[in-house]
Amino acid sequence: MARSLAANPPRRVAPGRTRPRGTRLPRLSVPAPATRALHTLTALIRGRRRLRLALIAVAVSLPLLTAGWFWLRQSPFVAVEHVQISGVHGADAAAVQAALTQAAHGMSTLDASGAALQAAVTHLRVVREVRAIPSFPHTLKIDVREQLPVASVGAAGVRSAVAADGVVLGPALLSSSLPSISDSVVPAAGKHVRGDVLLQELAVLGAAPAALAKHAERVFSGPKGITVAMRNGLLVYFGDAQRPHAKWLSLARVLADSGSAGASYIDVRLPSRPAAGFPAGVTPPDAEAGSSGEHPASDESTIASLAAALPGGSPSTSSSTTGEAESTSTASAPGEAPAAATSAPTEAPASTPTGG
Repeated sequence: MARSLAANPPRRVAPGRTRPRGTRLPRLSVPAPATRALHTLTALIRGRRRLRLALIAVAVSLPLLTAGWFWLRQSPFVAVEHVQISGVHGADAAAVQAALTQAAHGMSTLDASGAALQAAVTHLRVVREVRAIPSFPHTLKIDVREQLPVASVGAAGVRSAVAADGVVLGPALLSSSLPSISDSVVPAAGKHVRGDVLLQELAVLGAAPAALAKHAERVFSGPKGITVAMRNGLLVYFGDAQRPHAKWLSLARVLADSGSAGASYIDVRLPSRPAAGFPAGVTPPDAEAGSSGEHPASDESTIASLAAALPGGSPSTSSSTTGEAESTSTASAPGEAPAAATSAPTEAPASTPTGG
C-alpha cells in the first residue's frame, strides 16, 4: 500500500475546488490578544458565579446575625449592673440619682439611651442635660448638667425659682437662702425670663461662689448698675455682668482686708481696683496696722473662710443722707501698699430695687 501511495502521489487540488474527504486541514494560529480576551471572559463568568454564591451566603446569614445582635444587646452579658452619676448637687440630688439609677438598670451597655435617661428626670427641672457613657460590660457612667436656682424672681405677689440662664424652675425650688429679684411678670415653669438687665443680674448671681452667694439678699439695678445687697446691709456694686468671677474674687479680697471692716459698700466694677466706702462719721480702720503684707490667694478655696465672718456695715449704716460726707478707701492690688482713705462726696446707695 505504501508503494501504491508512493507510485500514485495525491493530486493537488486546483484553487476553487473542494478538498477531498479525509484530507487534514492545516492548524490555525490564534492571535495573542484574542487568547487574553478569551481567558478574561472565562474568568469573568467564573467570578460572577462566585459572587452570586457570596451574595446568597450573605442573604442567608444576615437575618441570623441581626437576630443575634438584638439578642446580645438585651442579654445579661451586657446588662447594666453599676451606675456612676456625676454632676449632681443641691437639694434634689437624691431624687435625681434615684430616677437615673432606676432607668439605667433597665438598659445594657450596648443599648444605653440618653433620651430615656433624660425622660426619667424630665419632672426634675434642675436637670438640664444628661449624657450616658457606657463602659463594657456592666458599667454605665452618667454625666449630669444641672441648672440650679440662683434667685427668686417675683412679680405681683407671685414668686418662682430661676436659674442663672433665665430658666424658670417653678415655686417648688424656692428657699429662704435665694436672693430676690423683681420683674414685671413671672413666666411659667420651663419658660425663660426676659430683659437684658434681668439676665445680667442672674448671670452675676450664677458666678457667685456658694460661700458668698448664701449671704446675698437681693439684686437690683441702681445708680451704680447691678447691685447686690448682702444680708448684713453691705452693698456690692458690680456695674454690669462683665467678668463676674473676677469681681466676686475681688470682693473676697476686700473682705479679707481688715481695712474694709465697717464699710457700707464695696465697689468691684473694676476688679483690679476695688473700693470700700464708709458711712459719714465712720473712720476707716488702718489696713496697714493689722496687715502682715501678705494678701490671701485669689481663688475660691479661700472664700469660705472669708465669708464665715462677713464684715460690713449693719442695715442702719448701709445708707447715708444726701449732703453728708462719706469716706472711700481704695484697696490695693496684690503686692502694693494700701491707699490711704480719702474723703469723697456722699454716694447714696439705692435703697429700693428697680425692675430688671
